[in-house]
Amino acid sequence: MSTLLELLKDGRFHSGQALGQALGVSRSAIWKQLQLLEAELGLVIHKVRGRGYQLATPITLLSSAEIGRSSISSGSWDIRILDSTDSTNAQALRSIEEGSVAPFLVLAERQTVGRGRRGRKWVSPFAENIYYSLVLRMDGGLRQLEGLSLVVGLAVMHTLREYGIPGAGLKWPNDVLVGQKKVAGILLELVGDPADVCHVVLGIGINVNMQSAEEIDQEWTSVRLESGKVIDRNQLVARLNEVLVSYLERHRLNGFSAIQGEWEQGHLWQGRAVSLIAGVNKIDGVVLGIDRQGALRLSVEGEEKTYSGGELSLRLRDGS
Repeated sequence: MSTLLELLKDGRFHSGQALGQALGVSRSAIWKQLQLLEAELGLVIHKVRGRGYQLATPITLLSSAEIGRSSISSGSWDIRILDSTDSTNAQALRSIEEGSVAPFLVLAERQTVGRGRRGRKWVSPFAENIYYSLVLRMDGGLRQLEGLSLVVGLAVMHTLREYGIPGAGLKWPNDVLVGQKKVAGILLELVGDPADVCHVVLGIGINVNMQSAEEIDQEWTSVRLESGKVIDRNQLVARLNEVLVSYLERHRLNGFSAIQGEWEQGHLWQGRAVSLIAGVNKIDGVVLGIDRQGALRLSVEGEEKTYSGGELSLRLRDGS
């Protein structure tokens, strides 16, 4: 199926006979494969008698060779690209269990069960966005994990600013926004002993070329909508690799406290009145910033309190 996509990706018309000859199959076999592409990947394919078949929109597929050529930092990484998977984080976790040696990067053209924080669905159309899971081995104990998801968010934010979104900013703990609209999210997962040796999966989802998605239940945007340009996802992944490696090295050498101030400068909700949702409980306060471990600092009824944990959700209060 990926071979057929390679032939069609230019968005031009290709006759059934030419496609069949290229793949060494019959025209009826080509027709069946095209139906599968539409049904399984959600692609729109025009069929015009006398001209052949054409993708409604040209696509650029992810390529480990293209990414490697554009990214010195990821030159030693094993880059694995899947046409489709349940989620890149889930695939990364399975690969760890199977004995794959870190670091390695899992990318997918599509996710069927994309996940965000707190079990939320991450809408993942084919060949439009970036679904990215980098697996690292951590030998430094808990210090290497402090504020790590916030460090990843910083790397994503700066990469998107380079790609024509100067208004990209952070929302504690793991979102990148443009105004009130979400453009990227981070989901970290751990395997092993956090106090000794473990593997961490740095999961990143970025809305890149997506222009419509009825299934999303919150405000969202994409790099293309904000910049007005179709983005080469291979180049974006390569640049993200470079920026991420730089931030991870700073974090490894100096700890999160050395990056704390920079993160607060990028936090869009600094000084804003918010509600922190923890299960059925709601805490109202004003954002003061974060502490040296990346926990949220709130002023609650005049008293400073800190909050951390994977099941917390931050919302702006009305009028903030």
